[in-house]
Amino acid sequence: MNSFYALVARTKNIDRWALMRNAQRENVQEHSHMVAVIAHGLALIKRDIFGEDCDAEKCAVCALYHDVPEIFTGDMPSPVKYYDPDMVSAYRRIEESAVKRLLEEIPGEIRQEYVKIFSPDPEINSIVHAADKLSAYIKCIEELKAGNGEFKSAAQTTLNKLRELKMPEVDYFLENIMPSFEKTIDELSL
Repeated sequence: MNSFYALVARTKNIDRWALMRNAQRENVQEHSHMVAVIAHGLALIKRDIFGEDCDAEKCAVCALYHDVPEIFTGDMPSPVKYYDPDMVSAYRRIEESAVKRLLEEIPGEIRQEYVKIFSPDPEINSIVHAADKLSAYIKCIEELKAGNGEFKSAAQTTLNKLRELKMPEVDYFLENIMPSFEKTIDELSL
């Protein structure tokens, strides 16, 4: 029996931002969808605006699956995950073990395609990482809009990390697309 897809379906049961009070809960499945949308957009910006070669579809697919190992690890809060180098190293080993276990649940005839998805090349990985951070920043903005001041520090920290990436496509997104996330639906419809 191959249970990979049934396991992926369970990402909707894993809540994110566990250490924070949330005005709107977010699960890993919702987050992964948004990261895939953003990664696709970043890749298109990189390719079509900045003229650099980038596979937008591969970025989107890799982003869609980027947090699937959390089926086995849960969503580790960043302050814990990045507490010190030993914790980072230990979590990386746990995540690698989770990926191996997931790959075993995929039919052998198609497994190699998923190996590529779970270990993308550095260029794809950087786009997915940036999209993941942008998704987190969007979550912070949404929480702040809902009056949840608990996300104020997280928003500033995440924005700083995004700027430190020094990626033109991320800077473009922040300048030209991000302001729309601060608007109401009525303002967006105008």
